[in-house]
Amino acid sequence: MAAPNGIPNGAPKPRGGGRGFSSGETIAKEKRRPILMRLAKYMMRHKWLFLIAIILTLASNTFALLGPELAGKAINAIGLGEGQADFPTVYRYATLMILFYIASAILSYILNILMITLSRKVVFRIRKDVFDHLATLPVSFFDRNASGDIISKISYDADTINASLSNDLVAILSSTTTIVGSFIMMLRISPPLVLVFVVTVPLAIFLSKSISTRIQPLFRVRSRMLGALNGFVEEMISGQKTLKAYNRESQVIDRFATENNNVCEAYYRADYYGSIMGPCVNFVNNLSMSLISALGAMLYMSGSILVGDIASFVLYSRKFSGPINEIANLYGELQSALAAAERIFNLLDEEPEKADSEDAEVLTDVQGDVVIKDVDFGYLPDKPVLTDFHLNAPRGSLIAIVGPTGAGKTTLINMLMRFYDIDDGSITVDGKDIYKLTRDSLRLSYSMVLQDTWLFYGTIYDNIAYARPDATLEEVKAAAKAAKIDDYIMSLPQGYDTILTDDASNISKGQKQLLTIARAMLVNSNMLILDEATSNVDTRTEVKIQQAMRELMRDKTCFVVAHRLSTIQHADQILVINEGKVVESGTHKELMAKRGFYRKLYDAQFE
Repeated sequence: MAAPNGIPNGAPKPRGGGRGFSSGETIAKEKRRPILMRLAKYMMRHKWLFLIAIILTLASNTFALLGPELAGKAINAIGLGEGQADFPTVYRYATLMILFYIASAILSYILNILMITLSRKVVFRIRKDVFDHLATLPVSFFDRNASGDIISKISYDADTINASLSNDLVAILSSTTTIVGSFIMMLRISPPLVLVFVVTVPLAIFLSKSISTRIQPLFRVRSRMLGALNGFVEEMISGQKTLKAYNRESQVIDRFATENNNVCEAYYRADYYGSIMGPCVNFVNNLSMSLISALGAMLYMSGSILVGDIASFVLYSRKFSGPINEIANLYGELQSALAAAERIFNLLDEEPEKADSEDAEVLTDVQGDVVIKDVDFGYLPDKPVLTDFHLNAPRGSLIAIVGPTGAGKTTLINMLMRFYDIDDGSITVDGKDIYKLTRDSLRLSYSMVLQDTWLFYGTIYDNIAYARPDATLEEVKAAAKAAKIDDYIMSLPQGYDTILTDDASNISKGQKQLLTIARAMLVNSNMLILDEATSNVDTRTEVKIQQAMRELMRDKTCFVVAHRLSTIQHADQILVINEGKVVESGTHKELMAKRGFYRKLYDAQFE
């Protein structure tokens, strides 16, 4: 299947002459840094919020950690002997416990609100960076990556990171503080009892590491599978009419069932093995409780520890073990978030479009003399699309490009606009090498209309004036009249204020194409590219449009890629491309008289 611009699927090869791009996936692997460190850099943009969060975590957990010690003192005050319980002391400690736990709960609530705010800011920045970076990527990236997968990274993967930062990070900060604080308090109460954890903690670490090594790749697969499913769904939804026309609904449903099952299986495997972590660590924690109870009883019998101290130690051991168990249970969610972050950072590591050379000039006062000389080009290694290609397009000429499918017609447009860089040869505009010009000035020198129309949600006026937001209504109407679409627009109830729904689905394909042509005609550029731009309109309208364009683009250079040969008979020069080479060139009459390849194409259309 070809990509949207007629490019074979697969990553394009590195271009010759130092102009090309290397594989984005390779670059991503070479430049990849620890994911947590990169997430931390985003959080450090809001370091004061993060610092407040740490302070709140410490304060909240400190208040909570005082509870077991107060409970132990209260128990010791009760156990002074028969009839000797110091109830005022018990009440005082109980009151302090209540106050500390209330304070801990309030601070914990504030912490959660703060982390939600922090995570929202971080994910906002990540999404912005991703979208901004997408704008810098070359066309080749979008040709080899499904749009559904890209959208999945911006939406689902970013949401996964958001949920992890707002919920899991709070739990990890709190748990870490609790673990450290509990360990210190247990050392104060009874160092011998702490020896129990010399056995259980290494065991918990060993189990956690063994399990995590197995499940980490599963979460990467899960994210990748979901991206593939989103890409498939996006593709099928956009092609509903074709599906129904060919009665392929049942096959698509079966294919979706397979893709959906793959995603569910990936989720099941990741969650299944991820869920093992919690019970394993919980078993170790219960084991430690058993050992503490046995050793504590022996120490009590020897008079080395009081009952209240044992109670405090048990409570602290639960606080020590509980967070470890909680972190283990969160491990699956953390792996999911890290896998999502990895996909996003891989995208951010994609090489942007190569920067203009330091001495690049801004193309001004364009005349429109275009010369292509000895150009070789291929999207993939050892698969040339154009070889030894030549073209001379003088100012004001109309150059038609024809040939069979896959001959390299759209490739020529990609080279003129520098969507792809050539392997060898040269392309000049007004005698200036396009690789010594800024891309922006080169591309703005062209008006371009593609076969695949692109219109956005907004008024008809906004869509036509897209490249010239300052255009007046009269100028927009003039362009619409030249494109033979003004009468239709004026027949609508709101005229030029009519809102086009998403992808302009409320108008026909032919009308969409005429609107994009009007948009191109409105731009005051010196060169025009039409890549099968009138394939969705009838031949009569196409001839009228081109006649109007010819008048409008007088003294300007036009490149027209066309299948319908009847519409380019008035071209100043027709290039016939076959197998990546110009096999014939000349006017319509000259080519018909040669009775060569062009004549065969023409006769085939009118037999």
